[in-house]
Amino acid sequence: MSEGDVVTVPRPLTLPDGRPAMAGWTLDPGLRHLNHGSFGAVPKAAQERQNALRAEMERAPVVWFATLPERLAAARAEIAGRLRTDAKDLALVPNAGAGASVVHAALAARPGGDIVVTDHGYGAVTMGAERLARRWGSRVRTARVPLTADAEQAYEAVLAEVDDEVALIVLDQITSATARLMPVERVGAEAARRGITLLVDGAHAPGLLAEPLTGLECDAWIGNLHKWGCAPRGSAVLVARGPLREELHPLIDSWGAAEPFPDRFDHQGTLDATGVLAAPTALRFIDDTWGWDTARRHMDELAEYGARVVAAAFARAGTPADPVDVGMPVPGMRLVRLPDGLGTSRTAADALRDRAPAELGVEAAFTSFGGLGYLRLSAHVYNTPEDYEHFAESCVAVVARWAREARGNAAGRAR
Repeated sequence: MSEGDVVTVPRPLTLPDGRPAMAGWTLDPGLRHLNHGSFGAVPKAAQERQNALRAEMERAPVVWFATLPERLAAARAEIAGRLRTDAKDLALVPNAGAGASVVHAALAARPGGDIVVTDHGYGAVTMGAERLARRWGSRVRTARVPLTADAEQAYEAVLAEVDDEVALIVLDQITSATARLMPVERVGAEAARRGITLLVDGAHAPGLLAEPLTGLECDAWIGNLHKWGCAPRGSAVLVARGPLREELHPLIDSWGAAEPFPDRFDHQGTLDATGVLAAPTALRFIDDTWGWDTARRHMDELAEYGARVVAAAFARAGTPADPVDVGMPVPGMRLVRLPDGLGTSRTAADALRDRAPAELGVEAAFTSFGGLGYLRLSAHVYNTPEDYEHFAESCVAVVARWAREARGNAAGRAR
């Protein structure tokens, strides 16, 4: 953002009674919460619903677990409707990683069958693909997708790693570290044509994309409800279509093992399912209070504003001046380049994430890609322009000092 640019300041959202949107949450008022994308934040309405369900469970646990599959089936039906998919294709899982593990466990051994991932892939899911490759005696091929790649360039980069030896493609719909879309629809069509299994990691998609499954051809899709959907943690879905669906089983064998997909996923022993049962309450809260279209528009406008304000502050500190071009931007999230020396690896970026609450009073996502560090801004309905202005005015100078210290330490080690 250069001097003289006119930037529209988004108006904060309010609750129907006129209170700030933040009043609908119980977030720590001593922190600025700029990282909804990692775990999400649960509105009071969903917390209260989960607490009521837990109390009911504890009052009569035998009755609770006997009736739990019926309750979960009803929750599945509502969630499927909001995702614009068929309830018979949707199973409930604890998180996207668990869904990926279910898929990996179900795939028949294909010795020599290679697996394609990208360098933007979520680390834990990629680790699962690597474990599967070891089991198969095959290898993982990593497609290198430039950060600035558009849809065509990203598609070509992925397909460059695909040949007759490839059995599985694992592709993010929205990338975590780089906050960008991938051309999953086009890759899906080509994978289907070639008979290659496609697992789409849509962890960030529910709530952030209006219809993440519409027009998407894939064998399995995983998505977290506890990110942008604001459900309690441990709430996610696995959507499966085609022959693979009948091969998918929960990671825990229980009394529903003989049931068809997805009913068998509703039997998970004594796991606390109150979070996923409260997920529809969270989704309804956003819809009934603002409407999801309004919420998504606010998130995107606010993330864009925040990136410009923070990037301008870094520019004044002598670092790159513009928000990062990610080729296929995603609503509600933006990247800002960190000063040289910071976030050069995932471990270094995580260290910044852990340092920020104590030293900056901020929960923020620091990520790494290609040896460079980024601040990933993600906005939700409770965020306000002032959150990002505060970071620009009070935190950027401190982060710039961290960078100088890191470069000085690196220079000392190089002597």
